[in-house]
Amino acid sequence: MFKSEKLAHSIEQLIKHGQWKTHEKLPSLREQAQLSGYSLITVLNAYQILEAKGLIYAKDKSGYYVVKAKSILQHPLEMQHSKNIQINSKVFHYLKSIQHSDILPFGSAFPNPELLYNQKFMQLLAQHAKRKHSYLNSDNMPPGNFALRQLIANRYILQGVQCDTDDIVITSGALNALNLALEALTQSGDFILLQDTVFYGAWQAAERLGLEVVTIPTHPDHGFDIVAFEQALKQYPIKVCWLMLNVQNPVGYTVSNSIKQKIANLLHEYQVYLIEDDVYAELSYGKHKPLPMTYFDQHQRVLHCSTFSKTLGMGTRVGWIHAHQFSDAIQHLQLMSTVSVSPLVQNALVDFLSHHYYEKHLRHLRQRLAQYKQVFYDYLAQHLPEDCHIHFFTSGYFLWIELAPNCDSFKIYESLLKQNIGIAPSVLFRLEKNTQNYIRLNCSFEWNDTIEVAMQQLCVCIQQQNASSSFTLN
Repeated sequence: MFKSEKLAHSIEQLIKHGQWKTHEKLPSLREQAQLSGYSLITVLNAYQILEAKGLIYAKDKSGYYVVKAKSILQHPLEMQHSKNIQINSKVFHYLKSIQHSDILPFGSAFPNPELLYNQKFMQLLAQHAKRKHSYLNSDNMPPGNFALRQLIANRYILQGVQCDTDDIVITSGALNALNLALEALTQSGDFILLQDTVFYGAWQAAERLGLEVVTIPTHPDHGFDIVAFEQALKQYPIKVCWLMLNVQNPVGYTVSNSIKQKIANLLHEYQVYLIEDDVYAELSYGKHKPLPMTYFDQHQRVLHCSTFSKTLGMGTRVGWIHAHQFSDAIQHLQLMSTVSVSPLVQNALVDFLSHHYYEKHLRHLRQRLAQYKQVFYDYLAQHLPEDCHIHFFTSGYFLWIELAPNCDSFKIYESLLKQNIGIAPSVLFRLEKNTQNYIRLNCSFEWNDTIEVAMQQLCVCIQQQNASSSFTLN
């Protein structure tokens, strides 16, 4: 046993025997080194082992803390293996139900369009619309506009990610990027790994391609359960993982860098590819944009997908894949399906990014989203029933609301829809055999009387559903 493993085992025993209480801070690395006699690097490795086990968690610039008692107990892996996924019809009917202009769009996956509208970008788009060259040339065919790919590659490089312009393939939004990547890497019958609560597009892709899905549980403290992840790679012939690790949709967490490094190591060890859905990373309110998995990937096992649609609006519809050696395969698939992304939009984006308008737009967008989300949270924390829990993270524009265990979020969605209020029930993000007592709420709207009335109705509906489910049980 290595020194770090011995130290980790000793600390684990102290935690389990109550030496350190829930959320209590552990000694700093330097203090622990002095106490134990081990080196700083040994102590750091021991803490990372404990973090991977779900016994402690790290806070930036603060140190390591003991997790909640419920997480220290034997945490069930709860892996699930699913064949014949059937969700496309359900998602189709849901999206059709909330698209009417009279429906308050708290169930939408996109931020408030009024926040995304940028006058400068529209001016650039109009200028390019007057130039034949901007939409008649073939320079924007797959893999896409060279200047735009170069600018995207430069953004990776600024984060410390090795990236060449030829690694980038421009796509028709993020969902197109994710589907192209999955199609390039898999065949019908292959095993893929997902988180148990995940963007419904992943379930839809699995159904369309005839893939078998293994899911791992959401960790109650870290979001991503690294122990279950490794167990799944050992137990099943996983070929590809589709994961969202930054500002995860729908829950909202961002996975720590130490866990991301462990994921990268396991991908290499088990020769598994990862498709990273990273469409919300720009909407983190922290000082630094969270690092993508490509930062930790030294063996080209990660295909990173993102988009401008969540920051400039669904009308932009320009995404990309950091595709590495799969660039040609993905381009072949493109030419048989979407063919080309709008040359006009690609050219306008080149100007918008080149002159730093985009960074200014992002700063303003993050500021507004942070303000609006906090107002929603403060109201709901005060008015929701006590047995509800709001998962709140300082990023994005979703709140993930956990209802009482027997409360059916789909019934709440149906009831609110009759009042022209849209929400996203958890049946869109979780398999039916999982508990379905969660709601995803889009909070990207400035608070006003109409929104307050809608939130009152939401709280009343949840209380009624609580009472109904309690009565049924009795």
